[in-house]
Amino acid sequence: MKNLSLHHLIRPSTLKENAPVLIMLHGYGSDESDLFSFASELPEELFIISVRAPYKMQPNGNAWYAINFDADQKKWSDDEQAKESRDKISNFIDEVVEAYPINKNNITLLGFSQGTILSYAVALSYPEKIRNVVALSGYINLDIIKDNFKSNNLSKLNFYCSHGSVDQVIPVDWARRTPEILKKLNVDYIYEEFPVGHGVAPQNFFSLKAWLKNKV
Repeated sequence: MKNLSLHHLIRPSTLKENAPVLIMLHGYGSDESDLFSFASELPEELFIISVRAPYKMQPNGNAWYAINFDADQKKWSDDEQAKESRDKISNFIDEVVEAYPINKNNITLLGFSQGTILSYAVALSYPEKIRNVVALSGYINLDIIKDNFKSNNLSKLNFYCSHGSVDQVIPVDWARRTPEILKKLNVDYIYEEFPVGHGVAPQNFFSLKAWLKNKV
């Protein structure tokens, strides 16, 4: 693991060079070891990088941006902090391309919850850097995507989006707007729901794994 701008864990690929890379972005209050537990179940040719969010929480855990749980949806998140994290992730991608033996044209983001919200923002703001996004239990926050993003070339992006139909943290209604937004952008996507809360059901994991194998 190299000393880059964001703390991270890695699982090297079985390929010695030009490996497809999967960058994991955890949820609010978690850390880089959370999603990394998936690593052993994912294709061996993937170079896996699990990243720690930059904002430390008390007494423990990390966040990509502050959340006000008492506010309505419009004031729910600190969008300025979220934009800063969006650009930190974008810069981090440039760093890993230089630091590790990976294929810069085959980068996948896998996010959960707040990490998904950032994954959408990074991919739609900087589509030239991303090929695939696995978006678990999150939604698209249009306010944290770069202003001119609709003029970007989004044609190479692929999204796998899933949500729990009884999610009590991020309402499923927020996630259900995703297909409509992606359809308008002419972006390739799959959207699935599973009968769980704020988490990843086993059948959800099998489904995303199969999708990922086809895409990388």
